[in-house]
Amino acid sequence: MMARNENQLDDFFGLDTDTDEPRPRESFKEILGKKLTLQNKLRLLPKVLSVRERYTILVLLVIAAGALLSLPFAAYYHYTTPIAAYGGSFREGILGEPHLVNPLLAQSNDADRDLTALVFSGLMKYDPEGKLVPDLAKSYDISSDGLAYTVYLKDNALWHDGEKVTADDVLFTVQTAQNPDYSSPLRVNWQGVDIEKVNDYTVMFKLKNKYAQFLNNLTVGILPQHLWQDIRPVNFALSELNTKPIGSGPFQFSKLTKDGYGRISLFQLITNKDSYNGRPYVDRIEVRFYSSEDELINAFNRNEIDSVSSLSPQGLKKLKFRKRLSIEQLKIPRYFAVFLNQNQSGALSDKNVRLALSHATDRAALLKNILDNDGTLVNSPMIGGILDINSNIKSYDYDPGLAKKILEETGWSAVDADGIRGKGNEKLTLKLTTSTWPELIAVANALKEQWRAVGIQVTVETPPISQLQQMIRDRNYQMLLFG
Repeated sequence: MMARNENQLDDFFGLDTDTDEPRPRESFKEILGKKLTLQNKLRLLPKVLSVRERYTILVLLVIAAGALLSLPFAAYYHYTTPIAAYGGSFREGILGEPHLVNPLLAQSNDADRDLTALVFSGLMKYDPEGKLVPDLAKSYDISSDGLAYTVYLKDNALWHDGEKVTADDVLFTVQTAQNPDYSSPLRVNWQGVDIEKVNDYTVMFKLKNKYAQFLNNLTVGILPQHLWQDIRPVNFALSELNTKPIGSGPFQFSKLTKDGYGRISLFQLITNKDSYNGRPYVDRIEVRFYSSEDELINAFNRNEIDSVSSLSPQGLKKLKFRKRLSIEQLKIPRYFAVFLNQNQSGALSDKNVRLALSHATDRAALLKNILDNDGTLVNSPMIGGILDINSNIKSYDYDPGLAKKILEETGWSAVDADGIRGKGNEKLTLKLTTSTWPELIAVANALKEQWRAVGIQVTVETPPISQLQQMIRDRNYQMLLFG
């Protein structure tokens, strides 16, 4: 180290270190001015720095270079906003099968409701925050007495076949819903409402009584009059338009595929490029239908579909590729209960039998074992958190001992060899009707076991959805487990 430093000093003061011959002498000031240029300083810098100092400077230089290179990218991301691109497709898996893709009939089938929401549009709609906003409507006015609603339609809305959407279509839809011959489940929503056409793009609804939630009724999808007006009520639910619909919504029907049993297995929708709300970003939506939750889960695990809907907590655990999933849980203003029809059963007309059923029902066990506690127990149709209601509501705690005592004291004391109670010659047997939805079937079977423990025999029936709809309309059931 000393020899190297001496050579550096010799070089600095003008000696030739190879020959030890002195070079022409220069003043110290001249040497500083001539020799210590920036280039020489940089050339000599590595010789006077330690190894650690050299690496430190190298790292700092790399960091500085990286910072300079990142400036354009940082500026790009800071001053630009990402937007969606048009194109692509989406594959959704749904449990069930579509039958009536018709806004006036699609109330009891999730598959029908999902497709109807994509194909049809109403005067009003719910935005992503759940607020009511105009859809086909451009604006609306409410009279000072709250009994008249005037709705002004957009004049650029078209049906998927190119015809204009007008006030005549709105009149036709509402009057069809009001007509009992068409058997629409929405008929009750429109009773006591008069509708009149003001002009081609204005309609007025007149109510007999104030109804603060009336605007919610205007979310129903509008039907094209020119396609439906010649279809008789008896054929309303049989028309091909129920499976090959024409609406005014963001997506339009493209094709459907049936399996070997004639059931619809695939429903394809394409973007409505002439949509009055602007063209949707996704070009194509494929909705695939499955008869059981296990089939739906297996399809997702085989990458046949991109998304699944309405899975049970048990089914959710069977999904693969969980890290790529975005799981959404929604609290919806809907409740499920057992509705008791006293007109169809002599036993149910006995208040004490109904009271015993309530105390024999372990709702907490149903919630835990079937829904994995993914739900809320309610004691009234007036669901808390939606309306400002009194929380002091009568509840019936699970107490099978009390249920047995009530039945004993009211004459249902005779017990046969199977443990079923009776009164005189009448057996305490009931029929529970529900849909083919897996969770409801599981609840029905659990209720059957809970009620049998207190001496009540229950038969569970799960008719097809079309038959169930008719049974509900006709009130042709003893007990209905539904929501």
